[in-house]
Amino acid sequence: MPRTVDHAQRRAQLADAVVAVASHAGLHAVTIRAVAAEAGVSLRFVQYYFPTKADLLTGTLDHLESLSRRRWNRRLAGLPDPPPARALIEAFCAEALPTDTASRAFQLVATSYAVLAMTDPDLAQHPFVAGIDRLEHQLTQALSRAQAHGEISGDLDVTAEAIRLVMLTHGLGTSVLIGQHSPELALTLLTDYLDRLFDTAGPNSPGPG
Repeated sequence: MPRTVDHAQRRAQLADAVVAVASHAGLHAVTIRAVAAEAGVSLRFVQYYFPTKADLLTGTLDHLESLSRRRWNRRLAGLPDPPPARALIEAFCAEALPTDTASRAFQLVATSYAVLAMTDPDLAQHPFVAGIDRLEHQLTQALSRAQAHGEISGDLDVTAEAIRLVMLTHGLGTSVLIGQHSPELALTLLTDYLDRLFDTAGPNSPGPG
């Protein structure tokens, strides 16, 4: 019988090669030739799955986002459905910071991609912000549930708070990535923020929007 080709596995193999090249040479060094050499395959093999560099980069970003969401979901395993708002947000924060090889790879590629997309029209066409929009929407829903249950202040603009949370984790993630601050400090700062967010009686609770 002919062997069944696992196309998803092959795309994942190439995405891993992109991450390897980007990790030691930067995302600007990622080319179809460099990825082929890293993966030990032919140029034709890479081009079959990703005809252009833009396709290669966006495919890698999609792959890493999917893996990140799976890890996030694993952190939530065993919790009620829907999970408690704070538990969901804490799991997001833990996954969003580059604290291990997998999360560091995602942070590196996503940050580098965002910078390149500012000047590369081919990359800018990819709905890069769509993933961030989905994330903000999910966090907004969690905060809305928390607000309905009296876990956070009823005066908070939960949409603005979700945006603030994403921006905070992205900023801290970048500071960890470049070695400015440690992952431990970043997690401490996020925990302090969540303590104030979920302290409905405290004087230091975040104000509206």
